[in-house]
Amino acid sequence: MRHTRHMRHTGRTRRTRRIERIRMRWLGRPLTVAVAVAAVLSAVPAPPAASPAADPAAAAAEPGNTATVFYYTKTKNWDRYNLHYAPDGGSWTEVPGVAMEAACTDWVKRTVPLGSAEGLRATFNNGSGTWDNNGGENYALGTGALTVKDGVVAHSDPCAGGQDPGPTPGDGNRATVYYSTRTLGWTTANIHYRPAGGSWTAVPGVGMRAACAGWWKKDVDLGAATSLTAAFNNGNGVWDNNKGADYTLPAGVTTVADNTVTADADDPCAEEVPDTAAPTVPAGVSARADGVSVVLTWEPSTDDTGVAKYQVTRSGGTGGEVVSDVGSTVFSDTGLEERTTYTYTVRATDAAGNVSAASAAAIATTGRRPPAPAAGRPLATDPRKDPIYFVLTARFNDGDATNNRGGSQHEKSGNAANDDPMFRGDFKGLVNKLDYIKGLGFSAVWITPVVLNRSDYDYHGYHGYDFYKVDPRLESAGASYQDLIDAAHAKGMKIYQDVVYNHSSRWGARGLFTPTVYGVRDSQWSWYYDEKQPGFEYDGLTVEPKSGKSYYNGDLWSTAEPTGNTCVNWGRPTGAKSPEGYTLYDCQWPSPTSGMFPKALYHNCWIGNWEGEDSRSCWLHEDLADFNTENPQVQNYLIGAYDKYIDMGVDGFRVDTAVHIPRTTWNRRFLPAIQERVAQQHGAEAAKNFFVFGEVAAFVNDKWNRGSVNHSAQFYTWKERKEYSADDAKAALEMYEYEQQQGTGNQPTSANAFLEGNSYHVPDHSRFSGMNVIDMRMHMNFGDASNAFHNGKDSDDSYNDATYNVVYVDSHDYGPNKSSERFSGGTDAWAENMSLMWTFRGIPTLYYGSEIEFQKGRKIDCGPTCPLATTGRAYYGDHLAGDVTASDFSRVDSATGAVATTLAQPLVKHVQRLNQIRRAVPALQMGQYSTDGVTGDMAFKRRYTDGGTDSFALVTVSGGAAYDGIPNGTYRDAVTGDTRTVTDGRLTVAAPGKGNLRVYVLNGPGKIGADGPYLK
Repeated sequence: MRHTRHMRHTGRTRRTRRIERIRMRWLGRPLTVAVAVAAVLSAVPAPPAASPAADPAAAAAEPGNTATVFYYTKTKNWDRYNLHYAPDGGSWTEVPGVAMEAACTDWVKRTVPLGSAEGLRATFNNGSGTWDNNGGENYALGTGALTVKDGVVAHSDPCAGGQDPGPTPGDGNRATVYYSTRTLGWTTANIHYRPAGGSWTAVPGVGMRAACAGWWKKDVDLGAATSLTAAFNNGNGVWDNNKGADYTLPAGVTTVADNTVTADADDPCAEEVPDTAAPTVPAGVSARADGVSVVLTWEPSTDDTGVAKYQVTRSGGTGGEVVSDVGSTVFSDTGLEERTTYTYTVRATDAAGNVSAASAAAIATTGRRPPAPAAGRPLATDPRKDPIYFVLTARFNDGDATNNRGGSQHEKSGNAANDDPMFRGDFKGLVNKLDYIKGLGFSAVWITPVVLNRSDYDYHGYHGYDFYKVDPRLESAGASYQDLIDAAHAKGMKIYQDVVYNHSSRWGARGLFTPTVYGVRDSQWSWYYDEKQPGFEYDGLTVEPKSGKSYYNGDLWSTAEPTGNTCVNWGRPTGAKSPEGYTLYDCQWPSPTSGMFPKALYHNCWIGNWEGEDSRSCWLHEDLADFNTENPQVQNYLIGAYDKYIDMGVDGFRVDTAVHIPRTTWNRRFLPAIQERVAQQHGAEAAKNFFVFGEVAAFVNDKWNRGSVNHSAQFYTWKERKEYSADDAKAALEMYEYEQQQGTGNQPTSANAFLEGNSYHVPDHSRFSGMNVIDMRMHMNFGDASNAFHNGKDSDDSYNDATYNVVYVDSHDYGPNKSSERFSGGTDAWAENMSLMWTFRGIPTLYYGSEIEFQKGRKIDCGPTCPLATTGRAYYGDHLAGDVTASDFSRVDSATGAVATTLAQPLVKHVQRLNQIRRAVPALQMGQYSTDGVTGDMAFKRRYTDGGTDSFALVTVSGGAAYDGIPNGTYRDAVTGDTRTVTDGRLTVAAPGKGNLRVYVLNGPGKIGADGPYLK
């Protein structure tokens, strides 16, 4: 993605970093321990979607397994505690469940029979309508003694402390172990140990007791032993085993903190004053209804030791009072009653269990329940089968003129003179022309971002403002985003949504943070600024009533410095001028160095080095406020937003500016969240095939981007290969420095894209990060197909699996060789490029209009300084006017008007047949490749084997080729139908000519499709 520039004054500062917490991972326990852990974890089923609000039948009891469930009461303060449960595979108890009994201080318990079940689903309530149902997911519990404390499940008895192995307690040696969880975020701790010469405790060990803030304590009787070996865990599968070495602890008092053992230590809690101070009351609580959902947001509370969670209390409706635990400052409450008023309050809780007073109430009234989507499920097939057609939705085809908007730059850009508003195309126009795209042979459509945007020139979608709302300028009655997804799926076509995790608009992100800006109002700028209108809310479409403008900048004017201004040097002339010659003032617009953005949520610096570490932690453009993606509040906001679109059934995400977020943050946070949500909503197969491909922009022709592995596309396809700090911000720096020191010569390699001789082998994706990438090296070299082929092939061992690379010639950002123009190398060259893309490894992708060389040689983008009609982002709908129907991919049944002329163009015929051939030969879709034993410039062999499918193809593009050592048998050319019988492992092919190719398939079907201008 690249963005338009506006009238702004920019500066540069050094970056700042923020600190957040994550859990450590468990590494390298002894085999017997690992098996025991697996046994424990295997008994914990995934939480179901069942709601405890229903009144189920009572569970049938029979002899067998039991579970003793302990529930923490200190942060609830209920009068009664009930356990509502269902054994796995069984029925729920009658609401409200069975009463729990007092166990010990701050704990109640209940032992329940499970029969042959290996676990249970559970929720808790006070008998009066207040529930803890794990945020709607229910709790998944196993057998034996289990604790549920503030949403965390552990395996221990908090009242008994477990059974110590070894000698009977007496006058023997004793070890007092203190363990610090300050940097781990654990809410409980167990010690798993064995005295020297003795036996290990049963996994997960024995429970430690809270000693003081961040410290847990356990006294261990050693008998005659003088030391013990130990590891620690949170009771829920997360371990600290000293990086695989375990800890050796002597008798006496010992502390263990951040992998450091201190023997003969002082009591770390001896002089610490107990934490009795509650967090501050949550402020700024705001509730916004959308149909039968409410999104609640608030400002973070502060605490002397840190806020552990928030408790949201909802009242209203027929369900009574409901309390939910929330880890972030955004809470999405769904499935509510129609036209019902709900009241919300929020309390903050710290790690010591201190609870703040309730916040001021926020009230929201729901509307009508939206109709259930017709489908809303991804197609869930291998993404390599689906060639991609890429459209800028707002510039593709206009189906509804009432949602067209020109914005503040309509006149200045020259768009008004062309009657060409920047927001012109929409979902209705795209739905109307899905048959055109299908007729070309494409089965996946990549669309630009759909979230509500806010800037002066935001038609492209990369200036996100409300990430939870679809931009109304794209929707129409009967043509919502859900309608588009469902319409595409009905035609067997996928929708890949462009998503942005790195930045918001300069107006921040609604529901997270939006800056208040007051610019200086003088005679030059008075036309530009808006007056604040109480009750008016920006949505991109609604006309602001006072000014009558069909857009709303959001810049507010003032003649004096406003009260509460946070911006530095407000109103001072910068000494610079706008392109119009207007005086520019400090604080005239949001910027990273102005003091308008909180450092916790946004980075406060400009990028100084595009191949440096600051490129991942500073603003890349003045209109793009850079998220602090290492902050859990930001992470939760973005994860929650994109969960919405996953639930709607999109088939994948194209990730904008992926390189500007550390790989550790992708691997720890965003990529797992995507996988978990897809699996939860749509199943494991859908999660496996949900296609995520990132833009890791690199504009050089070498294998590694200026020698920086951290800024190279292939780098993002790998998991981390070592442990880093539990703090996300620190981990990002540690990873960056470690990988830079390893350099390009010590990066992971893969054979996943390559044949072993002539044989396909099962790829190893165990180290795959979850993110595939756009093939930037091929893109940069597509000025000539041969260069693209050889450069791409040269990089393939450094991707996890290059067969998933997204390959294109040009896009909405650049043409080949970092050109700023759409490709203009000629029709023959276009045909040759396409022939290579559709047969070589990777997923071929075509930017809208390239099938007719639309706007060839035109500047791709010039912002509002020229009309869009003169650029590579011109409106395409005029070429699509008329009617078109397609009954199958690459098969147009009828076409009238301008679209019929479009479909008759030579490259259209070329791409239609390429799609026919690729769709018929699995080796060209998913096969591995090799050039061993192959002579010829762009010549290779590919194979894909799976079950009853064995597809082997020999390919040459434009030039002649010879193949040696290939399997004997009958080969048929998919282009000409020519048949060859190979008996000596050799086959020679004459040059077919530029843009043409030959695809000899072993035991193939023969000629596929009809001859065209290039394939003949």
